[in-house]
Amino acid sequence: MKNNLLKSAFLLLLLTNQYSFSQDISLDPVTVTSSIVEKRASETGRNIAVIKGDYFKNLPVNSIDDLLRYVPGVEIQARGPMGSQSDIVLRGGTFQQVLVVVDGLRLNDPNTGHFSSYIPIVPSEIERIEVLKGASSAIYGSEAVGGVIHVITKTFAAKLRGEEPISRTSVNAGVSAGQNGMINANAGVFTQKDKLAFSAGILSNNADGVQQRGTKGYFHNNTASVAANYAISDAWNITVRSSFDHRDFAAQNFYTTSVADTAQEKVKTSWNHLKVGYRKGKSAFSFDGGYKHVNDQYAFNSVSIGNVSKSGLWQGLAMWQQAFSPQTELVAGINYQNRSISSNDRGEHSIHQLAPFLTLSQHLGKYVTLSPAIRFDWRDGIGTEVVPQVSISYKKDILQLRGSAGKTIRDADFTERFNNYNKPVVTSGNRIGNPDLKAERSLSYEAGADLLLTDLKLSGTFFQRRQKNLIDYTSTPYANMPRKDNLVATGTYALAGNVAEVNVTGFEFDVQYSKALSDNQKLWITAGLTQLNSKSGSATPSFYLSSHAKLLTNFSVLYQYGNLNLSINGLYKTRAKQEATALNTQISSEYFILNAKAEYGVLKNTLHIFIQADNAFDKKYSDLLGAMMPGRWIMGGIRYSLMK
Repeated sequence: MKNNLLKSAFLLLLLTNQYSFSQDISLDPVTVTSSIVEKRASETGRNIAVIKGDYFKNLPVNSIDDLLRYVPGVEIQARGPMGSQSDIVLRGGTFQQVLVVVDGLRLNDPNTGHFSSYIPIVPSEIERIEVLKGASSAIYGSEAVGGVIHVITKTFAAKLRGEEPISRTSVNAGVSAGQNGMINANAGVFTQKDKLAFSAGILSNNADGVQQRGTKGYFHNNTASVAANYAISDAWNITVRSSFDHRDFAAQNFYTTSVADTAQEKVKTSWNHLKVGYRKGKSAFSFDGGYKHVNDQYAFNSVSIGNVSKSGLWQGLAMWQQAFSPQTELVAGINYQNRSISSNDRGEHSIHQLAPFLTLSQHLGKYVTLSPAIRFDWRDGIGTEVVPQVSISYKKDILQLRGSAGKTIRDADFTERFNNYNKPVVTSGNRIGNPDLKAERSLSYEAGADLLLTDLKLSGTFFQRRQKNLIDYTSTPYANMPRKDNLVATGTYALAGNVAEVNVTGFEFDVQYSKALSDNQKLWITAGLTQLNSKSGSATPSFYLSSHAKLLTNFSVLYQYGNLNLSINGLYKTRAKQEATALNTQISSEYFILNAKAEYGVLKNTLHIFIQADNAFDKKYSDLLGAMMPGRWIMGGIRYSLMK
């Protein structure tokens, strides 16, 4: 462990001893995720990473989960490449303990958290991504345990009222091809003029894939989206979005370690969002309504009966914001959700949820900001939880001190409750749901400090989470299964259950460094190191808890010299070693991967050609047992960009 820490510390030191990138990156940006009220990150009392959407096109990434993979402190456990499927983990725990939010509405699917990375937005539409690390259930409710990923789009963020008329247009398009039959394409447009903002775009990632056991790791992942924001008057505006996301991919050993697994999966998602907003003087009101529908078709192999599940999420969010003075601002809101599923495997179920919440931002003197919040979460058939949290920030000159403490909750999804309940026979090795699961509860604490220099931000945070009834899968023999109706007497199953007590303690260190070296030379660097220690009260290790990284270092570097852009992304992680003897495969105790991209502007700021290498060192690795990731993957293409 000491050697691993030295490796990661040396890597961070190497990166931060470079010169750095343009002032386009704010080291103290305005955010909305931690408290809903717009304020500087240094006033939130929280550790927040903000990534501008425009950087997507410059880095060696192909999908949004690829981008998140290299954000400091974010662990992406990928099953397949380029958006096929990834689990998002923050500060240890499980992938179910991270909430994904798009323009203020929650994205997490009622069926399973494995779909959380299917974000139905085209990269060219992204204004910024805010990553809030740590407990956030007092505002967002269930799943906001390890943190929140908030995707904010250009159309929903557009300022249309009470300002000078704005006219701007950006167009982005690109196509690339590479090994393994890869053909990728994307195109997007955003335009704003006077009272109207509009965006539309498509993203398509396709490949025949690398050879697997009895099949190929193919994928056809496509997203299309359109949105508009119109100012009805100086006080009122209306914003709408409709998007569609379709993933068709080989899913071999995504969910099992069986040699008979040659799975294929198709996930179709539709996302519709309506927002009506009012702002006048010191008051603001908004109503968001949304509907998400997911059709999931999964076949274990060519002779098995496929699972067909249709899930729905209706949600409404009403908020009132009032600035009583420059020192005091209050937000009150109420959130409604209806989660449902219809499945030949999991059955038909529906849960209603209603949650009022309140958050306050109070400046105490010149340097201190206090942000308490509370949420009352009522869930049909489960009960009511009171979820409080308080954050405090002290900011003077270049130093910020911050701290936060709060309660979090998470309810089991429909897969955890009912997986494999309606099948005639379930063979050994499969995961079995448990309808008697209790809700997770935890108390989280954190304290940190930020040093804000002209071109450099250094952040250090200590955190601890004490969890009860954590939901995870443990290996369970037939004799100990609570329900045996469709199970095999000689089998051993992964049963969803509550782990009595789990404590996570950790430290994270983040670096942002940005500066223009000269008129035509720039460098941007972000890097992070997270060290975790998880202790479980269960004698039998649970699956996902034992899968998260114990040590994670990830980074991105972008260097620009005239028309030439060079960029790399990399990560190094250590975790518990695992083996699957039936597959003759294992999870290694550590790995390091690097992506690299070189791009040249044939016509400056308009037409670019590039070459890219994913997994440049050809590392053989997997994040989850049995789901092997591709080796070195070379690709190249052209990109067009226009802004006016």
